[in-house]
Amino acid sequence: MFLEVKNLHVGYSDGANIINGLNFYMNKGEIVSLIGSNGAGKTTILKAIAGLLKPSEGEIFFNSKNLVNLSPQQRVIEGITMVPEGKRLFKRLTVHQNLLLGAYTKKSKQLREDTIGRITDLFPVIKRRMKQNAGTLSGGEQQMLAVGRALMSVPKLLMLDEPSLGIMPTLVRELFEMIEKLRIEMELSILLVEQNVKKAIDLADRTYVLQTGRIIKEGGKELLDTDMVRKAFLGM
Repeated sequence: MFLEVKNLHVGYSDGANIINGLNFYMNKGEIVSLIGSNGAGKTTILKAIAGLLKPSEGEIFFNSKNLVNLSPQQRVIEGITMVPEGKRLFKRLTVHQNLLLGAYTKKSKQLREDTIGRITDLFPVIKRRMKQNAGTLSGGEQQMLAVGRALMSVPKLLMLDEPSLGIMPTLVRELFEMIEKLRIEMELSILLVEQNVKKAIDLADRTYVLQTGRIIKEGGKELLDTDMVRKAFLGM
């Protein structure tokens, strides 16, 4: 199994668990979406896989290796990277400097010029903006840069937290086309948390529906025809 989460319990130090007994998996090369209302625990799951939150119980296996006791840096070395909600760019640094900051493992440093070349082929606008400060980019361009910086670590699993947030509606379709392109051209597996439920389900091979820290439904594109998804997320 490429990624397997087993009986995961995760919370924050100031309260009860957000995630309670979660189980799910990903196969290599899949796009998997996590959907649910605010507070369902979607971002908490990504943070636990990235090592930013330590589970109180449960296991996370990546390529059959248990990650629970590995630091976030060690997980990046294993091939996991995350683009957080809000992009978190260094806005006073140039686009090029932001990209270089993503290549801090031994392997990625050796490959960084080749990786920058692949990223600028995928995102031509990044190539044109290399000398600009990141803070001068549009919301869509900043999202491309945030993804590009994550790709600099040469990941196997890319986790995206609300990538369409703050992007003009006219650019959302391009964003999702980019995600599919990343899967094919960079040979990535992608775990997606996304507020645009229809787009998330359409893009994914499989989708998990979360409610109060638990998975209540799993499926493919047929989820769009279920009463639960139509009423809870699509306003139909």
